[in-house]
Amino acid sequence: MGLLLYHKNMEIVDFHTHAFPDEIAERAMSILEKEGNIKARLDGRLSSLLKSMDDNGIERSVVCSIATKPSQFDSIFSWSKKIRSERIYPFPSVHPDDTNFRERIRAIKEEGFLGLKFHPYYQDFDMDEERVFPIYEEICRNDLIVVMHTGFDFAFPRIRKADPVKIMRVKEKFPDIRLVTTHLGSWDDWDEVERHLIGKDIYMEISFSLDLLDSEKAREIIFRHPATHILFGTDSPWTDQAETLSLLRGLKLGKDLEGMILGENALRLMKIK
Repeated sequence: MGLLLYHKNMEIVDFHTHAFPDEIAERAMSILEKEGNIKARLDGRLSSLLKSMDDNGIERSVVCSIATKPSQFDSIFSWSKKIRSERIYPFPSVHPDDTNFRERIRAIKEEGFLGLKFHPYYQDFDMDEERVFPIYEEICRNDLIVVMHTGFDFAFPRIRKADPVKIMRVKEKFPDIRLVTTHLGSWDDWDEVERHLIGKDIYMEISFSLDLLDSEKAREIIFRHPATHILFGTDSPWTDQAETLSLLRGLKLGKDLEGMILGENALRLMKIK
């Protein structure tokens, strides 16, 4: 309750969540739990996410989908249109092997979605491969946000597919790309984050990082990075929104910076206000 009172005048935005249609949520979550050897904190349904948001004073959430093959675009796009609201901001997904990517990206823009999600492990690509450069070009042309899984992933071998060096190669090639890196720059690769990403025009959301990093290390990364480029994210249902809020507050970053991270930066990036 103290946390909610502390933030009662702030609009909190969770920039990294997932959910599935009710008819496939149970099966999808079971498969993902086994693959990652992890127990989810919610059941993967949108109703459960909304309840968690209500319980924790979170006004808006970005719901990220991942197309693991090109043919999944239509179903993801359709569901994204169905679930969007003033509180839920779906980010559809385009598979890198989709030959119709230009049409897909234009459809995402024309439908009023703000961005899209990529996951180099589940979609089997390196984020700095030249074959995905035309996709980045089209994304920039349509002024969409990219939420990119970055760093390692505990469900896959530790192959570098989206590490800080690759992130910077993409940013240098496409300086206008509005790139959000997950897990404070790169999951379980934070020494490299400090070497290559700190101070750059790269957005970082904090999910699955504060519970693994030493608090002083987390504070150092956050304080050395542009204050406008840190976002609150939880990766719900894989972590608990209340716990991530508590971890962030425990860093004692100061009310101004905390407010920027919790919502102000996200709203500015999303051009909501």
